[in-house]
Amino acid sequence: MAEPSRAPSGTAPFDDRDRIAIDTLRFLAVDMVEAANSGHPGAPMGQAPLAYVLWSRLLRVDPARPDWPNRDRFVLSCGHASALLYGLIHLAGYDLPLDQLRAFRQLGSKTPGHPEVHLTPGVETTTGPLGQGLGTAVGMAIAERHLAGRFNREGFDLFDHHTWVLASDGDLMEGVASEAASLAGHLKLGKLNVLYDANEITIDGAACLSFSEDVARRFEAYGWHVQRVASGEDLPAIEHAVAAMAAETGRPSLTLVRTHIGYGSPNKQDTAGAHGAPLGGDEVEATKKAMGWPEEPTFRVPDEARERFTGLRDRGATASAAWDELLERYSARHPEPAAELRRRLAGELPAGWRDALPRFEAGDGAIATRKASGKVLNALGRVVPELLGGSADLTGSNNTWLDGEAVFDADHPAGRNFHFGVREHGMGAALNGMALSGLLRPYGGTFLIFSDYFRPAIRLAALMGQPVVYVLTHDSIFLGEDGPTHQPVSQLASLRSLPNLVVLRPADARETAAAWAVALERREGPTALALTRQGLPLLDGTAERAADGVARGGYVLADDEGAHGTESAPDAIIIATGSEVQLAIGARKALAAKGVRVRVVSMPSCELFDAQPAAYRESVLPASVTTRLAVEAASPFGWHRYVGPGGAVQGIDGFGASAPYKELAEEYGFTVAAVTERLERLLAG
Repeated sequence: MAEPSRAPSGTAPFDDRDRIAIDTLRFLAVDMVEAANSGHPGAPMGQAPLAYVLWSRLLRVDPARPDWPNRDRFVLSCGHASALLYGLIHLAGYDLPLDQLRAFRQLGSKTPGHPEVHLTPGVETTTGPLGQGLGTAVGMAIAERHLAGRFNREGFDLFDHHTWVLASDGDLMEGVASEAASLAGHLKLGKLNVLYDANEITIDGAACLSFSEDVARRFEAYGWHVQRVASGEDLPAIEHAVAAMAAETGRPSLTLVRTHIGYGSPNKQDTAGAHGAPLGGDEVEATKKAMGWPEEPTFRVPDEARERFTGLRDRGATASAAWDELLERYSARHPEPAAELRRRLAGELPAGWRDALPRFEAGDGAIATRKASGKVLNALGRVVPELLGGSADLTGSNNTWLDGEAVFDADHPAGRNFHFGVREHGMGAALNGMALSGLLRPYGGTFLIFSDYFRPAIRLAALMGQPVVYVLTHDSIFLGEDGPTHQPVSQLASLRSLPNLVVLRPADARETAAAWAVALERREGPTALALTRQGLPLLDGTAERAADGVARGGYVLADDEGAHGTESAPDAIIIATGSEVQLAIGARKALAAKGVRVRVVSMPSCELFDAQPAAYRESVLPASVTTRLAVEAASPFGWHRYVGPGGAVQGIDGFGASAPYKELAEEYGFTVAAVTERLERLLAG
């Protein structure tokens, strides 16, 4: 069975039935917003023709099989126009009944205010924060290019799909869109296509209040193929443009289409009043009258509208069935890559991957956890081929290079090393798109301080449950002379506050290997590794305990013999992370000489520790021991819940300074002597 042609199926001229389908989309959106008394009607009313032409005549998806691997991706970057997307999904035949449209923006519905992946079938990514959808789409196009380079063989184009984006003026104002578009042009991502809804209105009013650039020329400068359509109501011109976009595979494409927000509304078209509020009963009545649409019933879906999407359903069903047959023939001809692909499709890691984890020995000496991470990454990269990524122009500092692998570019699509450039936010959004393929395990590196530059993308990864790994090095003031502009203080606490993000700050190379194992095993959310610039010694006990202890988030690293039970509880507990664990060990030894029994708890991940059963948490931090000191060279925020009213936190309330890191340790009280003295004061009451 051959796959259908990618050329537009709508060779017949547009007719009244197409207009009925477009107006159905418009008024479904209007009715959704009115029923919810909340939402954005204007954008769907103007965008409906663009989306309709693409979906009805070119988009290749199978609504009966939303996860078909070779489907086209459609990204509504301006997620506030979600009512349009839900109308499209319903008419296309996905499992989204009309009652769900009636429940728009209501608790428990599958039609939230902004689209959420995994909640609504047919939604490819969570969007709403403007610009992020376009950035994520760049990652989707990267994934398609890489998977084609990895798996396609002559006569077997298993991966050959397009990523389509509907973007707004607001999307293209956001910096992340510029970062991502620049990268896409550089990489010549020819199957990335953006329909730019240029309605020239924002919430504040006319876009020209703040936005007067020539967007088309900007994208031409990025290396994109650019077209213009004068009217968003010119269906043949739109069809011609999308066909040209699909045909241009040597560079990404953008088509600027002049549309009218709130199209058809007698009093609100081309005004900010149509953007983010219901039209209101009187205006809805006037609009329906002006457009020749019956006022009742609401949520009206004529048979002609449903019929216009028959071609999409037939096209998708034929293509997905042909893909299954192609995969069977591919498996017979190319069994080894086919087995790898099937493993990835099943969401499984390669058998025995843990055996590849390096073992660090005492003779290795002090090693920075960022360097240990690089060793672990390379060891895993040799056995986990879906592991790929790079850095935001800090490859050597982040240790994110996979030895022996090519750089991903237009000529080397199977490359697994990425140069994202100085584009942290664009990198973060692209990583999300790569992960959404379900077949790649992407990672991205930068300094921990610059996690603030792409925090919105990290948050979306957590919200979407995508297993992205962030390699965040230079994790404290101990990066030294670069000074407070580069020294993270609040970032650890900030990242730990994100639901579904696991933050791991390992204490030595062994804990670093265990942290990478945790990151790879996570399938339902991202992981951030906070790693040192400076060398750290291998700690006694991590060889035996790190693998299980890191997976649990916190564990007893050092304790007096027999001091695990309540009858022989320690006199005090020091809780520490990362480079400060060695200080806790030193303080324990100093106090042991004075007859004080101190337990040292390494807590690389608060999130994982908090998820443990109460009995385990009690075994590590017994309630009977109230003298506790938490030590971390960062903001103390969040640590008081572990130390309680009888404890203290040794952290940093300022911003650091520019100096060699050993001088900073003395200045800020992160020495064995300072930790020992602080705990002695606690013991003295």
